[in-house]
Amino acid sequence: MVLVTDEMREQYRDEGYFVLERVLTDEQLELLRGGARYSIDKLDAAFDEAGVDRIGINARGKRYFSTMIYKDRPELREFLFGDTMAEICRATLGADAYLFWEQYVIKAADPDTSFAWHQDSGYVHEDHEPYLTCWIALDEVTEENGAVYLLPYSRSGIRSYVKHIPDPVRNDRVAYFGSDPGIPMTAPAGSIVVFSSVVLHRSGPNLTDRLRRVYLAQYSGEIIMTKDGSEPSGSFERFLVDGRVAPELAGGS
Repeated sequence: MVLVTDEMREQYRDEGYFVLERVLTDEQLELLRGGARYSIDKLDAAFDEAGVDRIGINARGKRYFSTMIYKDRPELREFLFGDTMAEICRATLGADAYLFWEQYVIKAADPDTSFAWHQDSGYVHEDHEPYLTCWIALDEVTEENGAVYLLPYSRSGIRSYVKHIPDPVRNDRVAYFGSDPGIPMTAPAGSIVVFSSVVLHRSGPNLTDRLRRVYLAQYSGEIIMTKDGSEPSGSFERFLVDGRVAPELAGGS
């Protein structure tokens, strides 16, 4: 069965995003939720060790951004380099793809958990081709618990990297100060919001009494180097080569 339709491909090209509802299996959800629990525990331990309640954009009991958890939990590779993500990458990036970045974004029940308008590219630098973000809902996402809001290309007028201004209090990077609220991406658990790294987006606070857990898997069609060109700026394990899963991932077949 085709996961990404021609209409979705066209929408990604014209507006920068599409949504796949309820595409994860129960087993995949259980796998990713286990990683979410681990990611919270890991950051809480880091807070304890440093004797602080904030590290970068992380805030104890409020919001957690845990990166490269798959390196601690290798079982996550089954999902990151599996058939679902392969089809999404082919439909958006083309025949070649690398795993660029991976992280959990978890919001606890707290009104101070919103995230400012930004592009994912704004957390890299201006000299790269747009990459792919797969925003994977591990819980039902509503406007009350912190949905992501997108500004499609036709509403923002922006299709490339723009300068971001740091927020001195929250450590967010901000790229849009207009009045358009964006389109809320409300979705059931197991859904994937697929969007380009140059699409402007934000997320609201979690005003409920339960966690809102999201898994981010990001892929690129090229190796993005750091701004000084000294090293890759992310993971960059090969995933697709000429449309096929890289031999090292497929057991050499």
